[in-house]
Amino acid sequence: MLGPLGGPRLLLRRLREVMAEPISPQERLDKIVTHIAANMVAEVCSVYVLRADERLELFATEGLNRDAVHLTTMRAGEGLVGLIAETAEPLALADAQHHPSFSYRPETGEEIYSSFLGVPILRGGNTLGVLVVQNRARRLYSEEEIEALQTTAMLLAEMIASGELQSIGLPDEDIALRRSLALQGVPIADGVGLGHVVLHEPRIIVKQLVAEDLKKELERLDTAIDAMRKSIDSLIEDGDMGPGEHREVLEAFRMFAHDQGWIRRLREAAGTGLTAEAAVERVQNDARARLQRQTDPYMRERLHDLDELANRLLHELTGRSMVAAHADLPDNSIIVARSMGPAALLDYDRSKLRGLVLEDAGASSHVAIVARALGIAAVGKVANIIDLVEQGDALILDGATGTVHVRPTPDVEHSYAEKARLRARRQEQYHKLRDQPAITKDGVPIEINMNAGLLVDLQHMEETGAESIGLFRTEIQFMVVSKFPRMHEQEALYKTAFAATGGKPITFRTLDIGSDKVLPYMTKVEEENPALGWRAIRIGLDRPGLLRVQLRSMLRASGGRNLRIMFPMIATVHEFEAAKVLVEHELEHLARHGRAPPADLKLGVMLEVPSLLWQLDEICERVDFVSVGTNDLVQYLFAADRDNKLVASRYDSLSVPVLRALRRVVRKADAHKVPLSLCGEMGGQPLEALALLAIGFRSLSMSPACIGPVKAMILAADAADAANFVTALLDTPEENLSLRGALHKFAETHQIPV
Repeated sequence: MLGPLGGPRLLLRRLREVMAEPISPQERLDKIVTHIAANMVAEVCSVYVLRADERLELFATEGLNRDAVHLTTMRAGEGLVGLIAETAEPLALADAQHHPSFSYRPETGEEIYSSFLGVPILRGGNTLGVLVVQNRARRLYSEEEIEALQTTAMLLAEMIASGELQSIGLPDEDIALRRSLALQGVPIADGVGLGHVVLHEPRIIVKQLVAEDLKKELERLDTAIDAMRKSIDSLIEDGDMGPGEHREVLEAFRMFAHDQGWIRRLREAAGTGLTAEAAVERVQNDARARLQRQTDPYMRERLHDLDELANRLLHELTGRSMVAAHADLPDNSIIVARSMGPAALLDYDRSKLRGLVLEDAGASSHVAIVARALGIAAVGKVANIIDLVEQGDALILDGATGTVHVRPTPDVEHSYAEKARLRARRQEQYHKLRDQPAITKDGVPIEINMNAGLLVDLQHMEETGAESIGLFRTEIQFMVVSKFPRMHEQEALYKTAFAATGGKPITFRTLDIGSDKVLPYMTKVEEENPALGWRAIRIGLDRPGLLRVQLRSMLRASGGRNLRIMFPMIATVHEFEAAKVLVEHELEHLARHGRAPPADLKLGVMLEVPSLLWQLDEICERVDFVSVGTNDLVQYLFAADRDNKLVASRYDSLSVPVLRALRRVVRKADAHKVPLSLCGEMGGQPLEALALLAIGFRSLSMSPACIGPVKAMILAADAADAANFVTALLDTPEENLSLRGALHKFAETHQIPV
């Protein structure tokens, strides 16, 4: 039973007073265990802190041998304390020494104590240590006592998280919360980012644990729960989303918000004397600790729902915004978020951003496209990153490998700083090539163009010396706003784009939406395989009003200028002809209203559907140009989703089938004298670009960061030598799975930087 000192509420008040005293960390911790032991009528109270090497170190004790402090350590899973750390569950025993996990430590003198109660010290569901009380007499600890000790452990978690205890542990041993971590995600945007964590959704730090008025706290909790439920109802009912998987997900989310078990646990926690905020944190800590240890993917997925609910509830209780204030963004910021929309990233001051780390988003997500456009190093799919970092933590991310280093060691920091310097020097060298024509050693000119999707991209034309915008992804404008852009808004964008390119050609691709690119204000169509479903030109032709508004905007914006329009996802000649008819209708509309037409209008297709490979003669007779989109074309050729880790590595863009298919496109385009370019990511990789040059491509379009390395490769290459080498490999009947290795050797031999 609890002691005569008033239970956990009085204990927490006394511990708060101790926390405020101007004493050393060890003295503070010693006073804390003394107060806990007295309050719980226990002969022993001990605090074990988890170190970076996964060992638990005794940091303070009342009742055990004081000489054992900072001497006794054990592994997670070893002994009763190690068992609690491993399971993140409380353990109450009347006869501890006969438990199979009991581990005898003679230096502590604990063999005379029979009863044992231990609870994990949790923060964000992660174990930071273990808090233990012991008694000589055999006794059963009550639920009330277990609750009281868990509540006290919350205050110790705050003390550990502050970093105050780092200085009193064994020399050269970091505590677990401050340990260095190397995490693996997936590359989103190339680059190296060194900086400090800025949480996109700031974590609410609960300062006040003890309720002054129990009834009032329960009322605050109930009011916040009601407000949270109403906000979710509004999100679902007023979102005008229609049926589909997204609505089912939100309905499941709403069901969790009404879960009576969850509500009961919240009210019970508040009933122990906690503030409403502390009750939410306490329940979520316990739930997260349990669910993190689940192997069932469904159960682990529910963790995100519970995190989101707890976060919403804490923001309701505190009245704070769910999103970080962007005005005071520190220098060298690395944004860390569970997920993020593209518009949210654009809200940050780009000059202060050094990187982006996401828990959920992958390489093809909308925010990834914007990150690449802004030139921000980014990594996605980093599991539990939100719960492993604190605001202001040092962080390094490598956008090329998908590696994220949290609180890096000095040697790792030095290594990446050097890597960043080398990268900067290389960029400086590439910048010197800006005004140098991209001509091979044997005199073959290669046209280097730039891919873009945001107006901010267009400033890179001058920086890189790109000859034109080979691909302007118009859908990004639609993705970063909350409602469908009106015609005058689209027209203004295209006029600004024309002005920014200084008269250089710009190729606008019509809306490429669908599949993973779902506009937030459009109803998502439920499809078994969206990548092969209703998307791009298929949506445009089925909803001609949508496409005609875009075409009219482009034509009006281009009055008196040259205009190039490219249609994506064309699978048949008929689809191109149908799109061309819509353009002709809009030209007639322009004439009727006395608007100036484009000085010159070119219509082309993006070749990314394999069926078009067997209609090349017919399509080349009808179009003004062809641009190959290798991102989709290659994955469709191999029927392998490029974002699926299980199959993405099964094919290589430098394999014989891909290069033979692309060579066929080159030969057909040459035969029909149709301008041909390539705007997929393949063109922006120096080794892949070398292969493309070898099979006859003379125009490549790529992201701004790729232009320097590709131009350096072109200047060092002999097109004829490369063509002879690659042709021999492609025409050899032997089974060459990929030309990658052979091309690397060729580049090394001929001193071509790839």
